[in-house]
Amino acid sequence: MATTRTWVPQGPYDLGRTLGVLARGPGDPAYRVAPDGAIWRVSRTPAGPGTLRLRARDGEVAGEAWGPGAEWLLDRLPVLLGAGDDPGAFAPRHRLVADAWRRHPGLRLARTGLVLESLIPSILEQKVTSDEAYRAWRLLVQRFGEPAPGPVELVPRGMRVMPEPRDWALIPSWEWHRAGVDAKRSATVVRAARVAARLEEAAAMDDAAASVRLQAVAGIGPWTAAETLQRCNGAPDAVTVGDLHLPRVVGYALTGERGMDDEGMLRLLEPYEGQRYRACRYVLLSGVRLPRRAPRFAPRDFAGI
Repeated sequence: MATTRTWVPQGPYDLGRTLGVLARGPGDPAYRVAPDGAIWRVSRTPAGPGTLRLRARDGEVAGEAWGPGAEWLLDRLPVLLGAGDDPGAFAPRHRLVADAWRRHPGLRLARTGLVLESLIPSILEQKVTSDEAYRAWRLLVQRFGEPAPGPVELVPRGMRVMPEPRDWALIPSWEWHRAGVDAKRSATVVRAARVAARLEEAAAMDDAAASVRLQAVAGIGPWTAAETLQRCNGAPDAVTVGDLHLPRVVGYALTGERGMDDEGMLRLLEPYEGQRYRACRYVLLSGVRLPRRAPRFAPRDFAGI
């Protein structure tokens, strides 16, 4: 039987935009959007696995949860959905950002409170294409995770809970290879899994201290820490540096310049200090894209090596 809770947001609210950043590709076994618009998430909580179904209707969000982690998920439901976020702290400083801000008044920054479920897929995304990373996450969770709790007639087919930390650490080298994950990334995941309890504490830290805690693990740098904190802590200033595309997209959108680097992007974002990640979200929501001049980065075939 499902446990339920309802949350009423203050002001406009966009459930899909708020939670969409938690999905790791269209085939993510832990995140689905059903034909009726309901969002399904599967998480490994401190209380155990839990499945969460969310539906927005009549100005409120209704949540239903199953499994040992159901109560934990519903206790934190408002926080997940952005109740602790303060969109009023943001003031647009560029016309393009202001236009996106007006067109998406319901955007909030989600906060899962779960570090590893954002950290591990972020590690898998290091220096590879999105498609490669999404495939690796999908294959590993399908192979080593467990079925999502809940009634089989309701839970979307194929949804699974990510492995426990111990199970991540025990994945054989050939399985990483089969999923297209090189030795450097797999070793980083294993190191993180071995200190999972310490890393999960970052969810209760301020963003600066949390970033330091994450980067204490070899192989986790500012890029991975920011990508993680954006999701687990709802960190409004955790701007992603070291990204191949983001500086160029931000630079082109705000100035028309094509070759922007991290340093230039950070200068552009100075007026948004404290809200730089949110500013980047609005830039990406603007729809402006850097014109392509070269072929896409080709995926590498680790499984064939």
